[in-house]
Amino acid sequence: MMGAVPSSQLLERCVCGDTGAVARLISRAEADAEEARPILAEIYRRAGNAHLVGITGAPGSGKSTLVEQLVQRLRATGVKVGVVAIDPSSPYSGGALLADRIRMPALADDPGVFIRSMATRGVIGGMARGALDAADILDVAGYGIVIIETVGVGQDEVEIAKASHTTVVVSPPGLGDELQALKAGLLEVADIHVVSKCDRADSRRTRIDLERMLSRVAPQAARSGWVVPLIGTSALTGEGVEQLAEAILGHRAATGESAEGEARALRVAAFRLEKTAELLLLERFSRAKLGTTAELAKRLAARQGDPYSLAAELVQRLLP
Repeated sequence: MMGAVPSSQLLERCVCGDTGAVARLISRAEADAEEARPILAEIYRRAGNAHLVGITGAPGSGKSTLVEQLVQRLRATGVKVGVVAIDPSSPYSGGALLADRIRMPALADDPGVFIRSMATRGVIGGMARGALDAADILDVAGYGIVIIETVGVGQDEVEIAKASHTTVVVSPPGLGDELQALKAGLLEVADIHVVSKCDRADSRRTRIDLERMLSRVAPQAARSGWVVPLIGTSALTGEGVEQLAEAILGHRAATGESAEGEARALRVAAFRLEKTAELLLLERFSRAKLGTTAELAKRLAARQGDPYSLAAELVQRLLP
């Protein structure tokens, strides 16, 4: 961090909407810079105004194209929109591989939109380590809606539902018999279901399959006071995007001050707390394991113990 502007000096610039300060703070959050942690803590205390929208679904479902059009519709309401686009990590640099900023050219010149690509860096669940910190930074910078687009790994992406206020699941047509298996982990977590590429002839079959499966969880949805909509969209014609924007705003209005909204806020807080604790434990473990691991590994290689008992001994030594 030598020669860099201290994070404390970036905070007020971020609050004033300085995109350069926003970008720097997000980079430090993504890199988990210890120098930035007190400022990220202060940012968290100031945040809490933005509506966080998670957009997830299968690879190739057209999430990025949909997000581009969705942001344009949301911007028409006057709200500033931030986008955190999670991409696969490069095996060489560790950086984001696909770079959604390149894939959303229509938003490039809009000063009310901030787009940041972020690599998973090996994190499972479709998220990235700094994604929620980035959402907080955008929140205090005045972005009223923050969209997190997950990486696209199918049913492993349910973590986004624990971290967002509104979860949108995007399904492309043509999945056939794979649809039910793919949706096994995503069907129940969606607040809004979207069938993308609905200009294709096979989209009707996908909608029928989803409607049938949604009917099985409808009683659960009804208890929350929100009926999960199924919306067909097309990037080719723009069909359904306005309806999707209205559904997101409708869900925010329906759950904002309700008991369901309070319960969801508590779930998000619990998720955030656990993930941060895991990070701190991993850091502590990594610092302490040098030497101890080698000693126990020799015993394990010599069959003088088993992986479970020796791992328990390792944990006990490092984290008494």
